[in-house]
Amino acid sequence: MVVVMAPDAAQSDIDAVVSRVRGAGGEAFVSRGVSRTIIGLVGDVDGFGALNLDGLPGVSNVVRISSPYKLVSRQHHPDMTTVYVGTKRPVPIGPDTFTLIAGPCAVESPEQTLESAQLAQSAGASLLRGGAYKPRTSPYAFQGLGEKGLEILAEVGAEVGLPIVTEVVDVGDVELVASYADMLQVGTRNMANFALLQAVGATGKPVMLKRGMTATIEEWLMAAEYIAQRGNLDIVLCERGIRTYETATRNTLDISAVPVAHGLSHLPVIIDPSHSAGRRDLVLPLSRAGIAVGADGIIVDVHPRPDEALCDGPQALSGTDLRALAAAVRQLPPLLGRRLVNDSVPA
Repeated sequence: MVVVMAPDAAQSDIDAVVSRVRGAGGEAFVSRGVSRTIIGLVGDVDGFGALNLDGLPGVSNVVRISSPYKLVSRQHHPDMTTVYVGTKRPVPIGPDTFTLIAGPCAVESPEQTLESAQLAQSAGASLLRGGAYKPRTSPYAFQGLGEKGLEILAEVGAEVGLPIVTEVVDVGDVELVASYADMLQVGTRNMANFALLQAVGATGKPVMLKRGMTATIEEWLMAAEYIAQRGNLDIVLCERGIRTYETATRNTLDISAVPVAHGLSHLPVIIDPSHSAGRRDLVLPLSRAGIAVGADGIIVDVHPRPDEALCDGPQALSGTDLRALAAAVRQLPPLLGRRLVNDSVPA
């Protein structure tokens, strides 16, 4: 069950709902969105019905939700959500726009990060991605620069004027990463790390949640619910490829997950063609496919010298490949009624 508060509801109105629910032996989780507050109830649903919550001051509606993911479900929130990233010039990710997120897979040095950021911006990116902590399959692979990487990313982001997106992999690092990042990324390997999901949800920062490589769409949305339950509805879902029997690509991009997730949830959905394919020659066609099925954005790897990259060089874009992607994100979204967020890309 979900209690939807009116836009002008006072804090005392919210506290009254929470108090009545807890007095009946239930739990109430408050999530604050851009325009209104939603309270998710856990416990005896039939008993909640006898509390007459819809008669309390500030309550707009009480909705009985059948899906297990109550706060991120479209059952109580039929309009799609727009998530805003950054503070000076907030960048929207939502149904009316198309957002390109780009940057180096891993922060290697100030020079490499700045060059990558300039390439990303020239292609139309409005958010800068970069990894300071890199969970790798091999323990001997480059694991990132840690806090030094965060410092570099934040400095470069400020220099080029782009909010930054970076991954957090450990509960103990959440506070540190949140102090630098405009958006926190939870990677595929941590989608089911419920303690981490709750911790990033409690920061109040926007969160990009990548789908686990073996997760169903329902499991993905349930993971998002862990974040939302901690009071944070600023969640962007990212389809980054699932593990199948196919070996021609690193993973298989589940392009159908975009419209399916949009049908089940009000959250924005983007795709990651870089990590799903693992091959730069497939990034452009997969990006085009994502735009065609209604993705709200894409996140791609760029690097000034892919052959020298310490992480995922074979999928990083530069030169001709990046210019082709820039043309696609400039030309295709308007055909579907969207505008590129960074519309200063040269024709």
